[in-house]
Amino acid sequence: MSPTDALPKTGVLSPAFGHSTADAESFGAERLPRLRGLMRSELRLVFLRPRTAAMLGFLALVPVLLGVALRYFHDGGSSRGGGDGGTMDFVNQVTGNGLFLVFASLAAALPFFLPMTVGVVAGDSIAGEAHGGTLRYLLVAPAGRTRLLLVKFAGVLTFCLAATLTIAMSALAVGAALFPMGDVPLLTGDSISMVEASWRAVLIALCVAASLVGLAAIGLFVSTLTTVPVAAMATTVGVVIVTAILTGIPQLSGLHPWLFTDAWMSFGDLLRDPIPTGEILRNLGMQAAYAAVFGAAAWARLNERDITT
Repeated sequence: MSPTDALPKTGVLSPAFGHSTADAESFGAERLPRLRGLMRSELRLVFLRPRTAAMLGFLALVPVLLGVALRYFHDGGSSRGGGDGGTMDFVNQVTGNGLFLVFASLAAALPFFLPMTVGVVAGDSIAGEAHGGTLRYLLVAPAGRTRLLLVKFAGVLTFCLAATLTIAMSALAVGAALFPMGDVPLLTGDSISMVEASWRAVLIALCVAASLVGLAAIGLFVSTLTTVPVAAMATTVGVVIVTAILTGIPQLSGLHPWLFTDAWMSFGDLLRDPIPTGEILRNLGMQAAYAAVFGAAAWARLNERDITT
C-alpha cells in the first residue's frame, strides 16, 4: 500500500470531515502560500543545477559564434526585404543592423538547440524525482498529484522563457558591439524605428518561447512513463528529431500542419507591416492543443499508477 492509499478518499473539505465554511475558506487561504512555496522550490531545483547553467551558457554562446562569423567571415551579400521570414532572411540583414542578430539567433536555435535543452528539463521533471526517491514524498500532503504536475509544468515553461531570453539578450549585446544599430528594415521593405523594433523583438522572443509549450507538455508526459531521467530526456529530444525528419519529407505534406513544429518560424511575420497574424495564431493554437492533450495524458498517467513505491 502506498502512502496516498492510506489517505481518506473523501475530500478534505467534505462533510465527512465536519468542516464548516469558515474552515474551508481558511484551508483555501493556506493553499496559495503552499503552492508558492512549491513553485519557489521547483525553480530553485531547475535553475540551480550545474546542468541548467551549462545549457544556458551554451545557448548564450550561439549568438556570439553567429555574430563573429558574420562580422569577420561574411561575404558581404545582403538582401533588403522580400524574404519569407526564414533563417537566411534574418542572417542577410545582420551586417546592416545588429538587432537582426536577435532574430537570426532565435531562428538558428529554434529548430534544435532550444528544443534540446527544453527536452532535457522536461524529461527530467517527473522522472528525476522518481529516480531520486523524492516523488513519493511530493505526492502526499502538502503537494498532491495535480498540484505537483502543474508546478512541474510551470517550471519547464519558466525555463522555456529563460532560455529564449538568454539567447535574445546575448544576441542584443553582441549585435550592438559588432554591428551598427539604427532604423530596422522589415522583411516587406519598409523601415521602423529602433524603439518599435525593440518592442517587436520582445514579442518575437515571447512567441518563440510560446512555440516550445507543446514540446514541454510532451516531455512532461514522457517523464511520467519512466523512472530513468536519461531515457525521458532522450525520448523527448528524439521526438523533435523525428518531427524534423517528417517535416522534410514532401510526400507527408498532409501531416505537416498537425506537427507542433510546423509554424515555429511564424514569428518572422512580426517583422512585416502590416503584421499578418494567421500563422502566428495557428502556431499558438497548435501549442495550446498539444499542451492540453499531453498535459491531460500526463495527469492520467500520474494518477493511474502507484509510483510512490
